[in-house]
Amino acid sequence: MTGFLMLCSDSKNTYIIKQEAFMEEIKVYNTLTKEKEVFHPIKEGEAKIYVCGVTPYNHPHIGNARPAVTWDIIRRYLEFIGYKVTFVQNFTDVDDKIINKANAEGSDWKTISDRYIDAYFEVMDKLHVRRADIYPRVSDHMKDIIDMVKTLIEKGHAYVLGGDVYYDISTFKDYGKLSGRKIEDMLAGARIEVNDEKRNPGDFALWKAAKPGEPFWESPWGKGRPGWHIECSAMSTHYLGNTLDFHGGGSDLIFPHHENEIAQSEGCTGCHFVDYWLHNGFITINSEKMSKSLNNFFLVKDVLEKYSGDALRYFLLSTHYRSPLDFSDDRLEEAEKNMEKLKDVIARVKELSSAEGSAVTEASKALVDASDHAMAVFHEAMDDDFNTGLATGAMFEIAKAINVYYNEVHGGIAFDKAAFEKAGKTFKTILDILGILEKEWKKQEAYDDKDYNDLMDVILAVRQSARKAKQYQLADEIRDKLGDIGIVIEDTPTGARWKKRGV
Repeated sequence: MTGFLMLCSDSKNTYIIKQEAFMEEIKVYNTLTKEKEVFHPIKEGEAKIYVCGVTPYNHPHIGNARPAVTWDIIRRYLEFIGYKVTFVQNFTDVDDKIINKANAEGSDWKTISDRYIDAYFEVMDKLHVRRADIYPRVSDHMKDIIDMVKTLIEKGHAYVLGGDVYYDISTFKDYGKLSGRKIEDMLAGARIEVNDEKRNPGDFALWKAAKPGEPFWESPWGKGRPGWHIECSAMSTHYLGNTLDFHGGGSDLIFPHHENEIAQSEGCTGCHFVDYWLHNGFITINSEKMSKSLNNFFLVKDVLEKYSGDALRYFLLSTHYRSPLDFSDDRLEEAEKNMEKLKDVIARVKELSSAEGSAVTEASKALVDASDHAMAVFHEAMDDDFNTGLATGAMFEIAKAINVYYNEVHGGIAFDKAAFEKAGKTFKTILDILGILEKEWKKQEAYDDKDYNDLMDVILAVRQSARKAKQYQLADEIRDKLGDIGIVIEDTPTGARWKKRGV
């Protein structure tokens, strides 16, 4: 790959960035070009990412969880292959829905937004979503927003109408390039009040005059608050500069929000705004888009009362991020079962971690080959537009190979520590990037307690005696009773083994 030069300027200087080949080749589907493209970072070895966050007026729903998990994995993978990632995700803490909620409760907008930002972090922590580098809030960036609006007016892209300021979409020749819409077909976008005095029906608000009972900030156009779209333009450029590597969010944000971000940002800076636009698909319920209007949406906190955070995270990443994902109890129950299987593999890796041996056998060679193949498959899947749906196949491939080798070792084959360590490392690396079962590796084994082990040996001996005497009902009853207290019995050709469930 050959390098290229990019020229851009801001209010202070003009600069040239040389782009060169870096690391392994990653292809991403760019919503802007409607094609898969090779990712070329603006600055070698770095990736600047901005993702639209939530409007904190209620507890987050699973539709909010999907982009959070998606971008958490993308970030983890980029860091794994060597990129320095700067990840910014905003909170839209000034919004009609927040104001309405506050008025209904007799509270204030900040109390509401703080409450639900805390609620957001609470469930995201349970989904193992790592914290962004920066979480800007709209309320903390009023100066940036006002300055950007002033610049857009000065450059002829915006006009004042009473106490409001509107963006004139006719002044931006590329308007509609992200969504593919034509200006003549545009109507006022979501969250924008139609004003008959606007120059064009599709012109959208940059600043809105304050209404009675609403929070407001002082501006050159009077007391008011920003429009929805200008907020992300101001915050993203404040922290990441005029041009971003990645901008993400749900498919529902392509128009009008992201379309308007492009017009605002490029109209203000004169620079290309985003190189790669990535949008995740919708969550569906019985193949119907989840929406509050249909009352078919689920809060993350409610789902987590029934299923583990690991199961929900796995469910969210089990399909390619651009594809629709149909929510169902059946799929989550299957995800939970898969988590139990993976816990068993983790337990086996931990169990043999202290074993010694250097016997290279056909079995250990097969394990090494499986490790290499699984990691190659994982990289191939992630390098192809971060396809976590295929990447999970590599996870289960190496899990199966570990299980096979574990059983062979317990069947008497000589142990190869180096081969097993490689397989365990491969398995753990894939799980860590996918963000699954992170805490399982830190759990203390129950096998270390000698008295506990001795007691279990006695119980297993009694059960084996019952089986030899063909007292199968008693043997099954012992197994079931142990299962009730979280101890799993595994009958193997070499005898019965036990383990703590989930260890």
